[in-house]
Formats: sequence, structure tokens, C-alpha cells
Amino acid sequence: MKRFAPLIIFAALALLLAAGLTLNPREIPSVLIGKPAPQFKLDRLDATGQFSPASLKGQAWLLNVWASWCSACIQEHPVLNSIASEHKVTIVGLAYKDLDKDAKEWLQNRGNPYNVVVADRDGRVGIDYGVYGVPETFVIDKNGNIAYKHIGAVTPDIFKNTLLPELQKARL
Repeated sequence: MKRFAPLIIFAALALLLAAGLTLNPREIPSVLIGKPAPQFKLDRLDATGQFSPASLKGQAWLLNVWASWCSACIQEHPVLNSIASEHKVTIVGLAYKDLDKDAKEWLQNRGNPYNVVVADRDGRVGIDYGVYGVPETFVIDKNGNIAYKHIGAVTPDIFKNTLLPELQKARL
């Protein structure tokens, strides 16, 4: 039996690796799904005061975490502009660990799809939401709960096949 121990251990490790390779890295489960979205009060990037998610209670909306230094955000941004112009979706932008002047310039050059943009300068709100990196997008339901979390850039297919159906459910 001792002869076969290395073979058995190798086979077990190979099975674990094979199972791991079938997983989608974009589907990292969030313990926050179905729970109240963390509350915050942050400065609006347009310097018109502060914003709190409590002001959107009663409606479903998207929280998009982005940054001017994020290369994937460049790919995602035209999709967000399209969503904002074609769909009646409230999108809140969370400028994550970014300089205000850089974020403002970025939006000025690329267009602003957001109804509100807030500055998470130190990243504390991102931590509260369990942000791994940017971009990430959250669907917040009409009761203020996190209904869905998407990690990575939003593409037209992801919006149409995932985020839009989740938003529709979140409105019920």
C-alpha cells in the first residue's frame, strides 16, 4: 500500500486542480448578496454636497466602482454611456482611490454616464462593499439590498444577459 500512496496523492491533487479549472473567476461569491448595502455618505465629485444610498431607497440602481487609473474601465466606459442613454437605469459611480481632478478629467474626456459620482478617496467604502478591484458593478434592489455583484468590465452581453435581468428582479 505504501507504494501507491504517492500515486493516490497525485491523483487527488490532479482532481482538485481539474475541478478548480472549471470555475469562473468572475463568479466570486459575495457574502453581501441579499443583505443591506453598506451605507455611506461621500462627497459628490461635482462638489454639490454629499450623496448617500439612502436617497435612492425605493428604486433599483447600479453602483459602478471605477477609477481613472483602471485600464479595464476604459473598455467598460462606452458600454456604461450606452446604458445611460438607452435605458432608464440610475447609475452611481464610485471613484475608487482616485484623485478628484483625474476622475473629473476622465469623465470630461469620455462622457459621464453616472447620475451621481462620489469620491471614495481612501477606499473605505470599497472595502465595505468587498471590492476586489476595479471595475465592479453592484445591483442594489429597491429595498436597499445588494442583489448582484459583477466583477470586471461590463460588456453589452453582460448587461443584456445578466445585469438587466437582475435589475428587473430588483425592481419587484
